[in-house]
Amino acid sequence: MFDRLTQFADRLARETGAAILRDYATVVPEVKPDGSLVTRADRFADAKLHAAIRAEFPDHGILTEEGDRTLPDTEFCWIVDPIDGTTNFTRSIPVWGVSLGLLYRGVPVFGLVHFPPLSQTFYGSYPGDTGLDLPIAAFLNGEPIGATQDDLSGQHFFSVCTRSVDKVRHPLPCKVRMLGASTYNFLTVALGSCLGAIEATPKIWDIAAVWPIVRASGAMWCFLDRSGEPVDRLPLVAGRDYTDETFPVLVVARSEFYGVFAERLELGAIASV
Repeated sequence: MFDRLTQFADRLARETGAAILRDYATVVPEVKPDGSLVTRADRFADAKLHAAIRAEFPDHGILTEEGDRTLPDTEFCWIVDPIDGTTNFTRSIPVWGVSLGLLYRGVPVFGLVHFPPLSQTFYGSYPGDTGLDLPIAAFLNGEPIGATQDDLSGQHFFSVCTRSVDKVRHPLPCKVRMLGASTYNFLTVALGSCLGAIEATPKIWDIAAVWPIVRASGAMWCFLDRSGEPVDRLPLVAGRDYTDETFPVLVVARSEFYGVFAERLELGAIASV
């Protein structure tokens, strides 16, 4: 199962990424009602991904950022973000990717994110207690990755999002970075490049593909409630419209880092944005 999912998602993401490279840094974006950007490349990629998934897995549901955002009542469902990092895409910043996540009964179990300008493809699976024949595995370009076991230091990184940067109580015990793409933000922790990452307002298409990769890497993933406390947000609910639902998340490389960063982040304010 893992090999089939990986081969299909890898081929599809690479083909889609290559096709939209012609619009990279040249396309004029539009502003959606929620204030985010969309381009003709997003719409083209969304349609291509949707059609390919429907052809390969006709019994699977599909939820996409640019299409139907209601979770279908199917055992398996693909969550698609045709371009994560659209603002970067339009401004010639090479941190953007094609994201494909697979849910089983509302829980992410497989994900792949391809970043064409960086020639990086992250993928992995985390079956949890689903009983699926999937490994606990996380890869970058075919090589296993894992969260760092390093101790805190001023030469390490913590990644923030636009809506959380002003809610950091300095000094943090490491340097701050802002990357502009939710998926890449979290994947830096899975890769071992960052000790932690925070996102205040990610949508389900921002996190579905990376949740299993981050979990498989050994990192700690914490959904946050409005008080800033960890909360379980899975499984997702069939029939629910996820257009406006956000999933505030703090990810740390090691569980003992959670308290360190929680003390220096206004988690309640971040989760209430």
